[in-house]
Amino acid sequence: MAKRMLGRYEILAEIGKGAMGVVYRATDPSLSRTVAIKTVIMSDDPKEKAEYEARFNQEAKAAGGLNHPNIVTIYDIGKSGNVAYMAMELLEGKELRTLLNSGKHIEAVRAVEIAAQVAEGLAYAHQHGVVHRDVKPANIMILDSGPAKITDFGIARMRQAEVKTQTGVVMGSPRYMSPEQVAGKRAEPRSDIFSLGVILYEMLTGKPAFTGEDVTSVMYQILNVAPPAPSSVNPDVPAVLDFIVAKALAKTVEERYQDVGEFAHDLRDSAKQVAATAKTSAPVRTAPQAKLDAEAVEALAKSIPGEERADAAGAVSEPAPALGLSKAFNSLDATMKLAVHTGMVESLKTVPEQPAASATQARAMVGEMRKGQGWSKKDKTIFAASVTGAVFVGVIIVFV
Repeated sequence: MAKRMLGRYEILAEIGKGAMGVVYRATDPSLSRTVAIKTVIMSDDPKEKAEYEARFNQEAKAAGGLNHPNIVTIYDIGKSGNVAYMAMELLEGKELRTLLNSGKHIEAVRAVEIAAQVAEGLAYAHQHGVVHRDVKPANIMILDSGPAKITDFGIARMRQAEVKTQTGVVMGSPRYMSPEQVAGKRAEPRSDIFSLGVILYEMLTGKPAFTGEDVTSVMYQILNVAPPAPSSVNPDVPAVLDFIVAKALAKTVEERYQDVGEFAHDLRDSAKQVAATAKTSAPVRTAPQAKLDAEAVEALAKSIPGEERADAAGAVSEPAPALGLSKAFNSLDATMKLAVHTGMVESLKTVPEQPAASATQARAMVGEMRKGQGWSKKDKTIFAASVTGAVFVGVIIVFV
């Protein structure tokens, strides 16, 4: 079987396809290196083809000069027939688009880390005079080893020029475009900031910042509508991220982050707070309730000394909840304390072993106490006072 070649590269397999061309896995025989080849099909019109090729070479060379851990490395550019191509490092991982297609949000800690890495990559590119212009989840790869890498540097502006020439409309992924791009103005570094803000919003909430039935309605929202705060969509999102997202999504470039490095800095600064919030919001596992047995009854009886039943010196009581019953409230424990106060501990030793009892069981146990040796006048007085106090507390809990 004849080898399929593209320039000096041997094509091994097709690994992706987009509107502008195909992505292949290939080998570079001269360096014995496996690479990814991204192809771009050029216009058939001779004049447009020459202009397109010149722009491709200019932009690809600019992107090829970028060397950053969060930007895909471009090794080579070339042309074969009517196809221009870039040879770049082969990334093992998934597009961020794939992770977001599930409709589920990404944990805030991870979302902030991804956004910060992308922002740092963009900051490096902007410092070297390269604006991406098409920042979107499909152009962000999340490697199996963890880091995020931005792809498609150098061909975003070329893509826009191509679509404008052929169709007369603005090119882009409408959902992630900046207001100035929607308005047909030239994209600039702060346009990349807006697009990354849209991506961060979607990672945090699992929902797009701007939606609509068609492209026109999406563009209208980008120009005129501010999405709800991320924390109002996903309560697990810390409030600090609401402010960061809002600044990134400012409609005018003057109110937006002025430098993507500043955006990255704020994300890094918020990381500790986000991590702390994630820990405190994690579900708390409570220890299983101890079973009631005769030894526990005796131990409980010994733990409350004297007729006066005074609190131990130095004991700190837990504050009562303002509304509702505490989740730690246990009617069986309350009944046991009542039994100790009324001297009826002995009559409870025959109660079967079981986990935390309900209020119904508690009332039944009080009934057992009444069937015992009989209550003295003192016992009855204490019991009546206890019941009256319990009713009074219950009224306060319900109505306050």
